[in-house]
Amino acid sequence: MEAALQSSLFDPADRRDLGNGAWLEIRSGWLAQGDSRDDSLFGELRDCIPWRAERRQMYDRVLDVPRLVSFHDFSDQATTPPHPRLAQLRRRLNDAYAGELGEPFVTAGLCLYRDGNDSVAWHGDTFGRSSAEDTMVAIVSLGATRVFALRPHGGGPSLRLRHNHGDLLVMGGSCQRTWQHCIPKTTRPTGPRISIQFRPFGVR
Repeated sequence: MEAALQSSLFDPADRRDLGNGAWLEIRSGWLAQGDSRDDSLFGELRDCIPWRAERRQMYDRVLDVPRLVSFHDFSDQATTPPHPRLAQLRRRLNDAYAGELGEPFVTAGLCLYRDGNDSVAWHGDTFGRSSAEDTMVAIVSLGATRVFALRPHGGGPSLRLRHNHGDLLVMGGSCQRTWQHCIPKTTRPTGPRISIQFRPFGVR
């Protein structure tokens, strides 16, 4: 059974209880609410970010990961982010959520989905600390609209959300432990998309 939800069904800053301490919040058009330069940000990040391709062991084969990635750690004060807007977005998210989270977002992981063949499989963000801890992951989407899917660990109704350009999606509470998420492949013609995932220390 699948529950298809559109991000437009969420009011601004609408938080939905997913059960077992997990919650999901979508802020449609969040990026434009803070800065009118969002229309050019996709192209700027696509051109200036040091993208890299990854390969991963899958059973008896090593395969290309179907997306490009880049990771940046703001806890190292000597590190200069590749684009100033990354630091600005992190500060804005910390103003909104760090008090509730109890700690700041300190990393930005970026993924470039070049077309509908690029994807990420079902997963929950892993922890470098206690696996029982609650946390938040905040994702800003730029470029083409892609489906962001979630399903409970162990099975159950899934959610499929249209993650549009400029939308902010926040997964909080136990969501990384009790739910999985993915970006599925699509056969429909689609342009490139960049997602920016902001996380606290020890979450990857």
